[in-house]
Amino acid sequence: MRLDGVWFRYHRHGPWVLRQVDVAAGPGEVAVVLGRNGAGKSTLLQLTAGVLRPTRGRVADRPPVVGWVPERFPAGQPFTVGAYLSAMGHVAGLSGPAADRAVRHWVERLGLTRFHGVRLPRLSKGTAQKVGLAQALLRPPGLLVLDEPWEGLDAAARESVPEIIGEVLAGGGTVLVSDHRGDTVRLPGARHWSVTDGTVTEQAPSGGAAVAVVELAVPAVGLAAAVARLRADGHQILRVRDHAVPPPATHPVPASAGPSGADRSGGASAPDAPENASATIAPSVASAPDTPGGASGTGSDADSPDGEARSGPLGHVGAEAGDAGRPGPAPEVAR
Repeated sequence: MRLDGVWFRYHRHGPWVLRQVDVAAGPGEVAVVLGRNGAGKSTLLQLTAGVLRPTRGRVADRPPVVGWVPERFPAGQPFTVGAYLSAMGHVAGLSGPAADRAVRHWVERLGLTRFHGVRLPRLSKGTAQKVGLAQALLRPPGLLVLDEPWEGLDAAARESVPEIIGEVLAGGGTVLVSDHRGDTVRLPGARHWSVTDGTVTEQAPSGGAAVAVVELAVPAVGLAAAVARLRADGHQILRVRDHAVPPPATHPVPASAGPSGADRSGGASAPDAPENASATIAPSVASAPDTPGGASGTGSDADSPDGEARSGPLGHVGAEAGDAGRPGPAPEVAR
């Protein structure tokens, strides 16, 4: 999929929002769209998704199946979650049974089961965003376009977005995503398109390998051995919570102070730690060399149990090299 000499403005005599855009992304590639508010990021994404048409130039080789998730899902529609998703499945070309299976899968995966019979206007912003994400994935997309997909989601759903992106890429799809909170730090290897003053440029990679950051829980009694083993394998320990890091055996590694303010660059493990206690190796700053920002906390507008609506403007209709934040094997700790 590529944009060839694309210019765009919203009115015939209005200012140009985008000028002479020439960018491309192929199967299995993810491009992160960066830029300040009002720079034209959403306009660029809508052009690639086919929501808008270029004033000049063309969008070529767009895959036939496009999943589009706007920044704000248009929840002011008189349908229940289940009815809306079923209808969107038919619009996407799925047969009745296939649409039902797809709806059931994404409703369960995104935690929408208890909202199946709730009308869209009664949903919180975060829940409405999940519905928008679900409708874009009912049929596996060849191009998935996400405008601020993490905005308003609860913690569980935020963790699902990089996984979903990874699945689309693994299936040969292309993904474009914008983000101003720094969540795309969890998409190592992504290309970066910068929108500035109506032009789009691709930021050159820094030259280093992509880096992922992993939180790892280990038993406190085995902390010294675990840290030594990770360092021996060439991994960098960014921070150890609650317990001191033993001094490195071969080469120095920068360390930061833990919650108690004690120096974490040396010393033994906590003397009174019970055998079943655990320490967590976690980043003090979760940004990687090839990424635009650090990881952020959990989203706002958590799902309302009773499905009560929250106000907000409506928009248009329309997976990372490690599992950051999850306990697991150590190979992806930042190098």
